[in-house]
Amino acid sequence: MSLDIVILAAGQGTRMRSALPKVLHPIAGNSMLGHVIHSARQLQPKGIHVVIGHGAELVRERLAADDLNFVMQDKQLGTGHAVAQALPAITADTVLVLYGDVPLIEVQTLQRLLAKVSASQLGLLTVNLADPSGYGRIVRDAQGQVTAIVEHKDASEAQKAIKEGNTGILAMPAARLADWMGRLSNNNTQGEYYLTDVIAMAVADGLVVATEQPHDPMEVQGANDRRQLAELERHYQLREGRRLMAQGVTLRDPARFDVRGEVIVGRDVLIDINVILEGRVVIEDDVQIGPNCVIKDSTLRKGVVIKANSHIEGAVMGEGSDAGPFARLRPGSVLEARAHVGNFVELKNAHLGEGAKAGHLTYLGDAEVGARTNIGAGTITCNYDGANKFRTVMGEDVFIGSNNSLVAPVEIQAGATTAAGSTITQTVEAGQLGVARARQRNIEGWKRPEKIKKS
Repeated sequence: MSLDIVILAAGQGTRMRSALPKVLHPIAGNSMLGHVIHSARQLQPKGIHVVIGHGAELVRERLAADDLNFVMQDKQLGTGHAVAQALPAITADTVLVLYGDVPLIEVQTLQRLLAKVSASQLGLLTVNLADPSGYGRIVRDAQGQVTAIVEHKDASEAQKAIKEGNTGILAMPAARLADWMGRLSNNNTQGEYYLTDVIAMAVADGLVVATEQPHDPMEVQGANDRRQLAELERHYQLREGRRLMAQGVTLRDPARFDVRGEVIVGRDVLIDINVILEGRVVIEDDVQIGPNCVIKDSTLRKGVVIKANSHIEGAVMGEGSDAGPFARLRPGSVLEARAHVGNFVELKNAHLGEGAKAGHLTYLGDAEVGARTNIGAGTITCNYDGANKFRTVMGEDVFIGSNNSLVAPVEIQAGATTAAGSTITQTVEAGQLGVARARQRNIEGWKRPEKIKKS
């Protein structure tokens, strides 16, 4: 069975009180529409058709991809009208309708819904709610069969008492769609063409309306304002937290933890509070991450320890290496096994060999650091001349004294030492001591400056 997916994403979202189109507001670092598209792709459809309207150019710009067909809805005349705009592009056997502001829908739920669809049957996703205000109500006959959906504003008091609400997510045989779209009417309180009217048409045409429900009602919760957006954000994070804990991660507090991308984890991982994982993060067994850390697009090998308040981006930390507290690893940084980066150390495009150490107050940019090399506090690589960047190379077992400036391009060969307070501009050969500092002078009778008294 081939599948076309239509995602309705044309609404303005006035209650967001934002210049940004509603569907572009983020959940976990990705737009709401981006989440829906991600779920749609996992169903491997023949086509994904995104109906856009308000802020169309920005939506198209942010989410443009070869597998997306953007369809313009110039006037927002209802959900039925929106689906009709995509009709000319539909060529599959089945059509699934999703919503760009309902980001938490699970792929497994959609798969169960699609399994209901045949030439004589369509699938409707409904949800039972204690308070279904605002939802269209599912009307059933005496045998429990769905006969129609009545929108909340058009419902009678008896119909408003129904607890089963319509999510709007619908899967149907494509062969029937053109006929149903042509028969829609806007004779209702809103003056809109409701997609929900298709249900009554399908029943009249002799089709069965088979219903499915999500395991969690939050899957079908939309976001119309900032409060609802925040509720979806926290629910997403708790869901991700449960997923990671099931795989062997200890979260000190799942309510103070955020995932904003793809996280792959091993066992016996410990994550403290207020940790943010962004992009693609790989965390192997026995890793420990302290509080208030941000890890982005990085790989943490077995036994890595990241101490509090550290920022790791675009880096690879080798087995048993550690960083922090207050360390910053910028893109291109690589720590080999058991390398150590301490407090207030920043790395950028730097490679620390096995067992190398940079313990305190250091900047290493565009640097190659050999195994077991020790870099003293206050050391910096002077890698940028204002126009170009140059590389500093340190061999194995080098000892860099405190408060060194290493002016690139420069090489300190294996086993060499540099004296504290040196500005190294030339090669220090293997085993040598490099000293590059002014001779000390002590001036007798020195009188300290005094503060000038105001008259």
